[in-house]
Amino acid sequence: MGVFLVVFVMFIGMIALMAVGVVFKRSPISGSCGGLGNIGVEKACDCDKPCEKRLAKMREKEEQVIHLQK
Repeated sequence: MGVFLVVFVMFIGMIALMAVGVVFKRSPISGSCGGLGNIGVEKACDCDKPCEKRLAKMREKEEQVIHLQK
């Protein structure tokens, strides 16, 4: 139980330090690499021609949007 309390206090301390850093810098916490867009990948699947499964999902989403617009 003592180990749990020590680790819990350490986690709370780190969260508090991050919060103080955000307050003083006035900027949100963000990832270090910037995501896939930073390396030139526009989508998670960087295929030139989507597969049938992906095309079916895209058609389904389009149908949902059309249905919601009615």
